[in-house]
Amino acid sequence: MTLGTLYIISAPSGAGKTSLISALLEKNSGIEVSVSHTTRPTRAGEIHGQHYHFVSVESFKEGIEAGVFLEYAQVFDNFYGTSRSTVKERLEQGIDVILEIDWQGAQQIRVLEPEACSIFILPPSIEALEQRLQSRNQDSDEVIARRLSQAKEDATHFSEYDYVIINKDFEKALEELQSIFVSQRVKLSKAELRNADTLKALID
Repeated sequence: MTLGTLYIISAPSGAGKTSLISALLEKNSGIEVSVSHTTRPTRAGEIHGQHYHFVSVESFKEGIEAGVFLEYAQVFDNFYGTSRSTVKERLEQGIDVILEIDWQGAQQIRVLEPEACSIFILPPSIEALEQRLQSRNQDSDEVIARRLSQAKEDATHFSEYDYVIINKDFEKALEELQSIFVSQRVKLSKAELRNADTLKALID
């Protein structure tokens, strides 16, 4: 068992997953988001190596063949994948690692890493989700319609996860997300690793 905990966080597009994770990182240390590899084009303001590792389709497929990825999936005509070696290294260092992946990738991770903690974030309604997607001003009406259709499909997989958070009130959703991370750190298996010296001194 590694010192750090591996987290899977999934959500339909526009549910507020990225904003919640950003707020979580601001309030807590020892947590990192794994930077995925993707073949999709860079969006305005995105930085290679910080938001994603942007690679070509050819390079990504070579990585699949070489077993570079812990998981990978094709979403909206683009590939996304998680580096196996980077995640392992950070977990061994005691860093909690978040994988922002869809339900397809989550299914792969559960097989390979059954101790991973999985969290699914949902919007309060499809109407609220549509409003959030439109407020981004990033996509055409056609793309938004496609994302809404995909969101309904994604939402059917919530029962596969350990925890479900409905992001109706941002601060409440953040509090619920943070409580999951706190509870995982004080589980017996992790507490024994994180506080080995202290526990040994108490019982010796």
